[in-house]
Amino acid sequence: MRESLKNKQVRMQRIIEILYEIYPDSKCSLEHRSPFQLLISTMLSAQCTDDRVNLVTPKLFEHYPTAERMASAPVEHLAELVRSTGFFNNKAKNMSACAQTLLQEYGGEVPADLDALVKLPGVGRKTANVVLGTGFHIPGLVVDTHVIRIANLLEMTDQKDAVKIEMELQKIIDKEHWVMFTHLIIDHGRAVCIARRPQCHRCRLAEYCPSVLPEAAIKKQL
Repeated sequence: MRESLKNKQVRMQRIIEILYEIYPDSKCSLEHRSPFQLLISTMLSAQCTDDRVNLVTPKLFEHYPTAERMASAPVEHLAELVRSTGFFNNKAKNMSACAQTLLQEYGGEVPADLDALVKLPGVGRKTANVVLGTGFHIPGLVVDTHVIRIANLLEMTDQKDAVKIEMELQKIIDKEHWVMFTHLIIDHGRAVCIARRPQCHRCRLAEYCPSVLPEAAIKKQL
């Protein structure tokens, strides 16, 4: 029997309450000092861990802390600075083009608008929502690999496309939780609901998760 939207909303609300209890200090793990630095850090996080990005960005932003400075940077130097994040040549080109566009069209400032952000070179909807939510405190739902996987496990969606999942989750999650939801899910995905070895037997969301492993349910009863 298909679960109603109302039931999903009630179940999700309880899930979010529990996640807040487990991860009271949950936040964006990318280190930054401005919306521009957050934008660049998020671009670099594609196919790369946040920890690796945080190792690279201090030196990058020491040289190029603003769009104005980065716009005039040699692409080769940008590539060298971000080499360890992977796909460094493409990332360097996008960073340069993005900084130049910001300088030419927005006076070097990052626009607090989704439509404007996704038109910037190298910026997709996920990156735009990170910048809106964390950089400007404007509600946005970031759908990354953790959210795709865990939202499916929780059977809040059966979609695999990030944009479709975002649209479905917006109907299920109260807007006030949109920004924090992703941070909470990422923390839970790293600590408990691990992709290759989910710790269902110690997961506090187990009773709200239709995908809980049978052996985990048995252990909880013992």
